Amino acid sequence: MHVKELFDLKGKVAVVTGGGRGLGKQIAEGFAEAGANVVVCSRRVEACEQVSESLKKLGVDSLALKCDVSNPEDVKQVVEQIIAKFGRIDILVNNSGASWGAPVEEMPLEAWQKVINTNVTGTFLMSQAVGKVMLEQQAGKIINIASVAGLKGSNPKYMDAIGYNSSKGAVITFTKDLAVKWGPKGIYVNAIAPGFFPTKMSRALIEQGRDAILEGTPLRKFGSDNDLKGVALFLASKASDFITGEVVVVDGGANAM
Repeated sequence: MHVKELFDLKGKVAVVTGGGRGLGKQIAEGFAEAGANVVVCSRRVEACEQVSESLKKLGVDSLALKCDVSNPEDVKQVVEQIIAKFGRIDILVNNSGASWGAPVEEMPLEAWQKVINTNVTGTFLMSQAVGKVMLEQQAGKIINIASVAGLKGSNPKYMDAIGYNSSKGAVITFTKDLAVKWGPKGIYVNAIAPGFFPTKMSRALIEQGRDAILEGTPLRKFGSDNDLKGVALFLASKASDFITGEVVVVDGGANAM
């Protein structure tokens, strides 16, 4: 098979949660550029609608849907709408996320629960609902967006968010366990652990700890608008057909230190 075919997503149907901005938008654009029809969904559907319209200009079909990934009914309806339009789901990116910064001793229980419900329960609910479709197809690729914060502790001087770190650690273990359970059934499950990308969620954190973060990053730079596209495409395409249960770290080398 020619290498270009390995990365071709033409005719595939991809779903990206939290696809209206940030890393989700970048991934959705990469999939569309590779020929996939892309569904973007989040609680704020207006941003998804804008992204969806821009994706259509790339010559693919696209759908924007409102979805709170922590709400089982929302998830069920989204999957039903996707199947009604496209008839299948080939790729799922669990990207919707939440964070809350506070010292551990002051973290409100509601804040902890909000982060866990979005980042962990949301990943479970979307994987479960889309997974039922993929199990029927006996094929599918799930990509969970974790974080380097889920691999180790973070310096509280610039990142004091134990709920977020804990949730991303859970996503990493979820990825590995689901890969073992669904691998024999033709479903691949991998994760991407991004480092610091200047998104709406991380902007304030980066401003506060900019120098320290760059000092701890061998490449001395933050992630760009292109740095997740290729990795996500790799994990969504035939190019990764012998890889499952893995976590690809995209952090400029910070995790190597």
